[in-house]
Amino acid sequence: MDETNLRAQATVDLAALRSNVAALRARAPRSGLMAVVKADAYGHGMVPCARAALEAGAGWLGTATPEEALALRAAGITAPVLCWLWTPGGPWRAAVEADVDVTVSALWALREVSEAAAAAGRTARVQLKADTGLGRNGAQPAEWPGLVAAARAAEAEGLVEVTGVWSHFACADEPGHPSIAAQLAVFRTALETAERAGLRPEVRHMANSPATLTLPEAHFDLVRTGVAMYGISPVPQVGGPAEFGLRPVMTLSARLASAKRVPGGHGVSYGHHYTTPGETTLALVPVGYADGVPRHASGTGPVLVAGKWRTVAGRVAMDQFVVDLGGDRADAGDEAVLFGPGDRGEPTAEDWARAAGTIAYEIVTRIGTRVPRVYVGT
Repeated sequence: MDETNLRAQATVDLAALRSNVAALRARAPRSGLMAVVKADAYGHGMVPCARAALEAGAGWLGTATPEEALALRAAGITAPVLCWLWTPGGPWRAAVEADVDVTVSALWALREVSEAAAAAGRTARVQLKADTGLGRNGAQPAEWPGLVAAARAAEAEGLVEVTGVWSHFACADEPGHPSIAAQLAVFRTALETAERAGLRPEVRHMANSPATLTLPEAHFDLVRTGVAMYGISPVPQVGGPAEFGLRPVMTLSARLASAKRVPGGHGVSYGHHYTTPGETTLALVPVGYADGVPRHASGTGPVLVAGKWRTVAGRVAMDQFVVDLGGDRADAGDEAVLFGPGDRGEPTAEDWARAAGTIAYEIVTRIGTRVPRVYVGT
């Protein structure tokens, strides 16, 4: 791949990722670290990022879907992997045979994984999830004792080994929110129930990225770091990446497809929601919503072109958008930087999130497969 001729690219700095993992480990020195690589490592590339995180001292990997976990195994990665988003009839046996830790939130899931373990002739590695208040997956407190008892019975039969007990915060990105203390109390009760039932899990974990950074009492045996590992602050109202010793890992750039002079009063892009205020230069950036650039950042999205911040002029289209350079000069082939660490004055993913009315997690994760990932810092 000739990187100098790419229409667009997402440059992924693996050295920055390794540094971020080290910084996060320092935040939770008595806990292990799970590197969450779901959703293709938040758009950064699952396998390269998983390997870099492990090199930096992560002890676990986390995925949402079983297909993601199995892809890690297919890539030759042998580190412990937890997968948490299951539906009935999922690939339980394949996960059991691949030594993937599977999350069980209800009796139906325990039954299916136990049947898969019996068919495979192997003991399934299972982690039980408690719903402590998020309201998504996990057993409700009223269901928890029954799930724990059934898991202990399956363990006694040799069908499963309960390797973990875990939960997830709803509002850890809002330090001081009353639900945080309430969820911690429910989780501690769940742990006590599991212990009384005879379960001895290897890891107990609840802390996501924001809790890893701001809530040391939630660290337990393991912290699960997702977006922070990629250098994005999960609590931007508290501090940016630099305040936590983190560096953004992805830089999204493109090469201008055209730059041309147009007269004043010229409509730009679909619907003519932008009209040039006077004679100017319009530059065409060849990425659009099919590449993950939010259409709802039309008229607001920032981009660095010809040494200055510009704003998307008019609507973001499927494959392209326009910026108005005013009196400045640019040529086809010049670089446009949508976001990066900010070192060169370019916008960051957080800047795009504000412009689009969303969170930076979504900005990086949505960058599509038409944009090649180019890895540096290997």
